[in-house]
Amino acid sequence: MKTLNANGADIPVLGLGTWTLRGGACVDLVAHALEIGYRHIDTAAAYENESEVGEGMRRSGLPREEVFLTTKVWWTDLAPADLERSAARSLEKLGVDHVDLLLIHWPNPEIPLGETIAALNRVRERGLTRHVGVSNFPTGLLAEAVELSEAPLVANEVEYHPYLGQEKVYAACRANGMAMIAYCPLYRGGALLAEPAVTAAAERHGKTPGQVVLRWHIQQEGVVAIPRTSRRERLAENADIFDFELGADEMAAIGSLREAGRRLCDFGFSPRWD
Repeated sequence: MKTLNANGADIPVLGLGTWTLRGGACVDLVAHALEIGYRHIDTAAAYENESEVGEGMRRSGLPREEVFLTTKVWWTDLAPADLERSAARSLEKLGVDHVDLLLIHWPNPEIPLGETIAALNRVRERGLTRHVGVSNFPTGLLAEAVELSEAPLVANEVEYHPYLGQEKVYAACRANGMAMIAYCPLYRGGALLAEPAVTAAAERHGKTPGQVVLRWHIQQEGVVAIPRTSRRERLAENADIFDFELGADEMAAIGSLREAGRRLCDFGFSPRWD
């Protein structure tokens, strides 16, 4: 699996997102993904599936060091003691002694960011995680987090797909040597996968529309895509994106869809977006 380096972290550019996956189906999908070549699994305390993710990793038979494993601390657990407890609890549920990347899942304006970042650094110093980063941070908060952290932040995981431009966040990530990890990279399928810019490229390259959109992501410098699926057969399709390349015109045509400005994940606790 191709990787990119972000502030010392070698992150596979394609991973399996596990949001909404539960029970035996989650175990099966994680195990199958790793068996067919995935090396990056993304979960979170809030997904309530860390135990299943860990079981899927063990069932795959892969050595722990071959899997890049990410989990996240929920926004209500960002006070220092809560963050450290959350990280330890995640390791217990996953059945591992460390994760590769620990993220602040969402910012919390009620808890001083400096205290949260200091706790995140302590967790790293204790060896509970190899790398640290953030998720759903707009540029102002990202700049503040970078300034506050002694350890380099390696990623900002955000919603990103052709219907949602993230130019400002992307530029901030590049300026700070960070990866931008795209969740919901395929939007919700449907309309996006029927866009002429996508279907024309799919026909030209003999690929599916979904493969074209994922290729669009990973062809951008510093971008990682973590599509979620509940279907085993879709895992192989999503991973079959390394044997073709989109042309500059195709990249631009798909990128122009960002004018739609469609955001899927916006909640009462969300920050003010760029």
